[in-house]
Amino acid sequence: MNVEILTPEKKLFSGEVYGIQLPGITGLFEVLDKHAPLVSALGKGNVKILKDKNSFENFSIQGGFVEVLDNKATVLVEGAVAL
Repeated sequence: MNVEILTPEKKLFSGEVYGIQLPGITGLFEVLDKHAPLVSALGKGNVKILKDKNSFENFSIQGGFVEVLDNKATVLVEGAVAL
């Protein structure tokens, strides 16, 4: 699946991944390959990009939204920092 993490200033991440863990408003959730369409608000926390089953990349976000459609997850965040 393809993932993009975007802030108002720049694109932080773009690429093919195994999955992504996101901080929803009511708790963490995970989106994997071929997930059903979804739109969700995100709270403050960490986004974990699962590049494959053994490697990952983390970002700390201040909140935002995620849209999952046609095997692509677009994460729009107010502010983010790579960890």
